[in-house]
Amino acid sequence: MKGSRRMQTRPGAAWCIAKPSTDNDRLHHNIDYSCRLSGVNCELIQVGGSCFQPDNAVSHASVAMNLYYKAAGKHHWDCHFNGSAIIVTGDPSIGNCIYPV
Repeated sequence: MKGSRRMQTRPGAAWCIAKPSTDNDRLHHNIDYSCRLSGVNCELIQVGGSCFQPDNAVSHASVAMNLYYKAAGKHHWDCHFNGSAIIVTGDPSIGNCIYPV
């Protein structure tokens, strides 16, 4: 079912996503910051990438921030982003966009 959220819980799994209330300027800053880290490939959120849709700042930032979180070691402090992020235990993947654990 295209566009559906999986929201499956896996024991011990955690993802870092953007707080939906975060303003777009902060979200774009988080994308830029996350995508500069070595080991973070943000092609997923580019046009044609599996995570380009939905095409909005919260979704793109969530993907980038989760990639950063994973590459940086998945410590709680790797998902702070000046208070604009949250760690979730339900899989935030949607449609063809699979968030890595």
